[in-house]
Amino acid sequence: TAKKKAAAPGAPSFTELEREQAELDARKQRLMMERQLTDQEVMLKCVTEQIDFKAGRPVAACIIFRSLLHWRSFEADRTNVFDRIIQTMSRSIEHKSEDTQNLAYWLSNTTTLLFLLQRTLRTSQAASGAIGQRRRTSVSLFDRWRGGFNRPVASSAGTGSSQPPGLLPSGAPTSPAPSTVKKVEAKYPALLFKQQLTAFVEKIYGMVRDNVKREITTELGQCIQAPRAARGAAQVGTPGSKGIKSFGNTQLSQHWRLILESLTTLLNTLKENHVPAFLIRKLFTQVFSFVNVQLFNSLLLRRECCSFSNGEYVKTGLAELENWLHNAGQDSVDSAWEELRYIRQAVTFLVIHQKPKKSLDEITHDLCPVLSVQQLYRISTMYWDDKYGTETVSQEVLSNMKQMMMDDTNSSVSNSFLLDDDSSIPFSVEDISTAMAETDVSVMINNIPQPDSLKESMAFAFLTDSVSADP
Repeated sequence: TAKKKAAAPGAPSFTELEREQAELDARKQRLMMERQLTDQEVMLKCVTEQIDFKAGRPVAACIIFRSLLHWRSFEADRTNVFDRIIQTMSRSIEHKSEDTQNLAYWLSNTTTLLFLLQRTLRTSQAASGAIGQRRRTSVSLFDRWRGGFNRPVASSAGTGSSQPPGLLPSGAPTSPAPSTVKKVEAKYPALLFKQQLTAFVEKIYGMVRDNVKREITTELGQCIQAPRAARGAAQVGTPGSKGIKSFGNTQLSQHWRLILESLTTLLNTLKENHVPAFLIRKLFTQVFSFVNVQLFNSLLLRRECCSFSNGEYVKTGLAELENWLHNAGQDSVDSAWEELRYIRQAVTFLVIHQKPKKSLDEITHDLCPVLSVQQLYRISTMYWDDKYGTETVSQEVLSNMKQMMMDDTNSSVSNSFLLDDDSSIPFSVEDISTAMAETDVSVMINNIPQPDSLKESMAFAFLTDSVSADP
């Protein structure tokens, strides 16, 4: 056999060449990671500056989505760029938790981003299984939020190897995503991000709703009972006269005006931030349901509120609220007026004339069909007329009501006459996708206007590139 040639004197050995190449590759990887980290810092700083909306598009959501797509973060096995995004949004909201403008901005952007993820990501069976396992064992997103996100978040379903925050891991594609947006087979971190974002949308929605509830609660307490001066002024007149006009005093106007101003500010802020119309309708439906519960329960718990003149007082306020709904438009508030049906029918009962002549059938089917017999009995027995001295319903009707309540007790029907406030989240991810189904994803994510802070960086030139989307 031929002898192997000896290496030339002074030439580097094969092992030395391999080591030098490995060091070169590691240096390139570090530079790439540092560049990506810088790009992510620039992007996160940009979206927290509350970028203007363009042609109804939440630009911040579009920038986040296109950046993640360009960096191929959805396909990464390990990355905590998603956690950095959630943490950034959390800090912004935590610092301004009662600022409706700030909450509406993030509600609009997070909802749009969630819709884009829903339309783009495809779940593999392995990733879906990892998500299911994580759901059973992980700390919830908002437990981490309350803890300040101090605990590290595992960014892989596999080993616990560390990874510099927000960077593409080894093994992930390093080239930019192609200029098409087909369905992306999302890996575990992307699917976890979608779950976190869903919880985030629900949290912001609940914060907006609860803030407006707190804002109007005090005024609602003043809207359920006529002021003394108003009751005194209302005592002049006869049944059938237009005594209701006597409540046009500054006290009535002030309380309802403050409530209507709060509702108007909320509606305008949501529209200015292009919050999806279906979310606005859901929000006002729950707010008006809250108004109904507060007024109705106060009426049934306080005998001084169950008077004829007080019924006229509340009816006048409800008329102002109805007029506000009409001006707001059905596209914004939908069937919110229907949420007030309990207090409306209770007030109708208080101000109806000739109550002793009304039969039980007429009361339960024509005047107050939504009220339970327990609620009707409560109002009937507490009713008093400080204006004309009229009587409540007849003893026969009261006896029949009492018998019906006894029958209901025997049949395990609830005896509670109070209403419960609904604080649930009235929508799902699927509802978001359905409500925004007509949104053209290609239009949404193409020709994104670049904020000044990104125009100076060539790293974000891809935002002006066109991509196509699956229908």
